[in-house]
Amino acid sequence: MLHCITTIFLSISRMTMEDGPIAESYFTAYADVCFREFGNHVKFWTTINEANVFTIGGYNDGTSPPGRCSNCSSGNSSTETYIVGHNLLLAHASVSRLYQQKYKDKQGGSVGFSLYAFEFIPQTSSSKDDEIAIQRAKDFFYGWILGPLTFGDYPDEMKRAVGSRLPIFSKEESEQVKGSSDFIGIMHYFPALVENIKLKPSLSRNTDFYSDMGVSLTYLGNFSGFGYDVFPWAMESVLEYIKQTYGNPPVYILENGTPMKPDLELQQKDTRRIEYLQAYIGAVLKAVRNGSDTRGYFV
Repeated sequence: MLHCITTIFLSISRMTMEDGPIAESYFTAYADVCFREFGNHVKFWTTINEANVFTIGGYNDGTSPPGRCSNCSSGNSSTETYIVGHNLLLAHASVSRLYQQKYKDKQGGSVGFSLYAFEFIPQTSSSKDDEIAIQRAKDFFYGWILGPLTFGDYPDEMKRAVGSRLPIFSKEESEQVKGSSDFIGIMHYFPALVENIKLKPSLSRNTDFYSDMGVSLTYLGNFSGFGYDVFPWAMESVLEYIKQTYGNPPVYILENGTPMKPDLELQQKDTRRIEYLQAYIGAVLKAVRNGSDTRGYFV
């Protein structure tokens, strides 16, 4: 039997997640309709798609909807990024609680949360500062989302770096968010080089997600639009890190693959993508054999 994974929430237009409790209530009501109408056909739900990069793109960089940032016509990269991330987690917990209380027994489905997963490697292999910066990058990209879902709170390093601009979970909210995801969905395409950065005092007030993280990222691969480079070891490393750091939750790889130019010869003999998928599926198999609870792979 074919089971599909359906994402409730892809992007926002009129309703924006900086609206807090109002957006949470609307989102929960919307999810209620989705569960009621489609729950007999869908067994796996993800509430938020690529929560970390959605929030960074929409509220730190301003490059994706709703296009807010400090250098945009409206927005504040130093605060809204974290407020929205916080609200997404609370909205997810609300939807998960709704499903557990109202639909789980009848439909038997699962509700998960998804994020974009980079593998981070040091810009300079001999640099201790870059090695330390890798953990900060993981705390900000992974721990920002998986910390609350697993432990009920943000990573200590993130709390130290962001300070009072990082929202605080109440005891009740922490209990609601912790354990609210039946599985973790990940999107993975390529790794990133990490370089430690130290801001000059004159620039210290220009804070955003990246300056708080204190790293510079260089993405590896061919970004011409067609044909990503192949880094299957990065996929294996991502799954291993999630296993070791966040209690080995069930994982579904929701996105992976490489685009290619439209080409008749390629359609008849698509060797490159066959080799790409063989390499990545092999990496997932290695991770599973090493104990990762990875249960599905989508391209």
